[in-house]
Amino acid sequence: MIDIDQEAPKIEFPCQYPIKVMGEAAPDFKMFVYDTIKIHANEIEHQHVTIRESRTGKFHAVTVTIEATGTDQLSAIFESLKASGRVKMVL
Repeated sequence: MIDIDQEAPKIEFPCQYPIKVMGEAAPDFKMFVYDTIKIHANEIEHQHVTIRESRTGKFHAVTVTIEATGTDQLSAIFESLKASGRVKMVL
């Protein structure tokens, strides 16, 4: 039996936190995601940014791993990305 009232696990900050962003394929999509997240995150090393194309090549998925400092920071990043109009989904 599943307990519906069970709380989600809590994240202990600071921590390494991957943010996956999906949007329509464009030559500048990876840099757009990087620049948007960089506004809210301190240092992002380029080796912590990866991009994958969808099978059809229509979409890109960019994953950026940051040193997350708290839920306010993560919320700000998610809102900035979604407000851009270029992002289809943020995980």
